[in-house]
Amino acid sequence: MIVQSLLGEFNYESENTRKLLMAIPDSALEYKPSEKNWTTGQLASHIAEVYNWYEPTLHQDVFDMATYKYDKGDISHASNIVAKFEENLAKARKALETSKDEHMMDEWKMVMGTEAALFPPMPRIQVVRGFLFNHLYHHRGEMVVYLRATGNQVPGLYGPTADDKM
Repeated sequence: MIVQSLLGEFNYESENTRKLLMAIPDSALEYKPSEKNWTTGQLASHIAEVYNWYEPTLHQDVFDMATYKYDKGDISHASNIVAKFEENLAKARKALETSKDEHMMDEWKMVMGTEAALFPPMPRIQVVRGFLFNHLYHHRGEMVVYLRATGNQVPGLYGPTADDKM
């Protein structure tokens, strides 16, 4: 029941993520609102990467960021980022579909090698909601601001936007 509920949200929200990533033109990829922020391309790539974290989050009790390797590919074209998103999305969906309700309350933690845990250990379901789902929604919100700031249209994720004719 838990996994089925998560899958429903996952499927709905991954379509929203797709719409948002597909709205990014190549001309906006180098934009960044301040020196502290990522570029649009880096932020979009990170959004695509979050889907790569489903397998270790759902099927391992410890996610060691010291050994984590990720090839973001060529982020100089938005279409490449969308392609990486699609690749990661398929793996994430499979990881979620093969998860078991009975493991959702198991303790999970993220570490950086032998250092202390990066987050306090918590039930896997809490990690899915916070680390995978909500973290992604946060970055999508940033991307909406990036699109607006570069004069691009924003797709409706939860209904019409100011760009849609009513």
